[in-house]
Amino acid sequence: MIGIAGFYRTKCDFKESPVWHYKLKEMKESLSKHEGEFFLYPHAGMASTDSSVIYPGLSSIFLCGELYNADELLGLLASYPKSGETNSDAAIILNGYLALGIDFFKNLSGSFAFAIYDELNDSLLIARDALSTKPLFYQQAESVFVFGSAQKSLFAFGIPPLADRESFCEVLGLGPARTTGHGVFWSMREVLPGHVIVKGPDYFREEAFFELKATKHLDTAEETKEKVAWLINDNVKRQINPTHALGVLLSGGLDSSLVASIAQRELNKSGSRLKSFSFDFTGSKDDFKPNDFQSSLDRPFAQLVADAIGSEHTYLECDSLAQADYLEKAVDARDLPCMADIESSLLYFSHLVRKDCRVVLSGEGADELFGGYPWFHKKELLKKNTFPWSYDLTIRTNLFKEDFLEGLKLPEYVSCAYEKSVAETPRFLGDDETEARRREIAWLNIRWVMETLNNRLNRTSTAAGLIARTPLVDKRLLQYVYNIPWPLKCENGLTKSLLINAGAGLLPKEILSRKKSPYPKTYDTAYENIVAKRLMERVTDSASPLRQIADVKKIAAFIAGGFNYGKPWYGQLMAGPQMLAYLLQIDYWMRKYRLSI
Repeated sequence: MIGIAGFYRTKCDFKESPVWHYKLKEMKESLSKHEGEFFLYPHAGMASTDSSVIYPGLSSIFLCGELYNADELLGLLASYPKSGETNSDAAIILNGYLALGIDFFKNLSGSFAFAIYDELNDSLLIARDALSTKPLFYQQAESVFVFGSAQKSLFAFGIPPLADRESFCEVLGLGPARTTGHGVFWSMREVLPGHVIVKGPDYFREEAFFELKATKHLDTAEETKEKVAWLINDNVKRQINPTHALGVLLSGGLDSSLVASIAQRELNKSGSRLKSFSFDFTGSKDDFKPNDFQSSLDRPFAQLVADAIGSEHTYLECDSLAQADYLEKAVDARDLPCMADIESSLLYFSHLVRKDCRVVLSGEGADELFGGYPWFHKKELLKKNTFPWSYDLTIRTNLFKEDFLEGLKLPEYVSCAYEKSVAETPRFLGDDETEARRREIAWLNIRWVMETLNNRLNRTSTAAGLIARTPLVDKRLLQYVYNIPWPLKCENGLTKSLLINAGAGLLPKEILSRKKSPYPKTYDTAYENIVAKRLMERVTDSASPLRQIADVKKIAAFIAGGFNYGKPWYGQLMAGPQMLAYLLQIDYWMRKYRLSI
């Protein structure tokens, strides 16, 4: 995967012993064995598989990701002195820091995580973009401060992977989401979105360089529509690099279709053609069962958009065996149990897309910003005093041992996480009770759903060597849309009306009126049978760590009772078969890291 890693300590000289060189090399190779570089200082070790800039005796930056407003930033820095390289994204960030300090980070727009070693002040800075599109973990390992883009990079340093009660509460009570800033493994943390951590010889400081603000919306309805459309267009254009062949993950839904249409129109200026990719599963035409969450297959709608905009379209399929086989690979990519086959299939598809394309755009993030999920609309979900996408914990807990669950106290842990998140909601005093609740739901979606899906896309794409960009996950768009009153977001009761307006004249009417359909999943009974058989083999094996926590008889009864697709235990897609797949991932995760309760 693409990432950064390193460590910092002042009361030693890392260059005195070859062990530190070896540790840094191992950390880098845990991310990628084939690319990147690392550099050892007396008080810091830095590695990147992406890009770096070193100003000897001054400062160095190791970057994962990219900026989308580099030209603006270069203009801002035009009157300041530069040190060496000036135009790369890493150099822009480093020169900005040297000129303006941490305040410069407020101007950054992009998808990034970076580390700066300030040699003059003998301090380390690590930072993460405003919308958490790039992960960045850290941990104090005795006297050494260790960081990395993946948990595995910290383990490569020598930190043992350990789990405690909170770890299992995160995985079983909140998973596949997790608390913002929680690294799941014992004592591991993650840099908060839009934050920078400064570690010095005798201090640790954390500061926010981006915070979402709740303000009064002053624009008229027409001005609001125009600005939203302009921001979306501008975001797509910023993320197109004419020197790279560009692809788009096209589902045929409103969000990805809008991104694809704008991208193709921009590429038309240079005579280039967009590569579009849609996903589905072998046998879906025959196996698909319409339900409240997924009313139609994507393929005909994706083809309709591809024909309308003139993209070069490729239809990709995944069979049930590959999807099941990739469940463990998805855990390897995420370092945690994740979105079961919803994630394993995306990892599989990412490898296929990478054969044709290096950079792709995605429509991810629109539902969280514009209110596309049912919990924005259905009163019974809107009023739930818990996370509306996983409000019934019994679907999870029914398969685990009673004494284990009593020790975890899952309901209390989940309730505490929910209440803490709600309390952090950026609020506007002028909101009435209903609008205030919609802000809470919007904030919960940004903090939990968006971060989960960002993690899924980042880990699966980078594991395949693919660069995935999300034009609708943008801090300017977030700041503006968060403050638009609900009657404008859902004009005349029309879900995502602002996006529909932005797509008018760009997309076929069938796409503008299509009911939301999430990322596809398989309905093949062969897949159900594969995961059921594998899970029973695991839990009947005395060496399985899952036996410590799961009730074998309850799992057998659950399998014998058939699979319910209509009541997801997480989000809109993760129902019965995904519960079994998630248990398989938990078993593999515990075995891989030798975790116990």
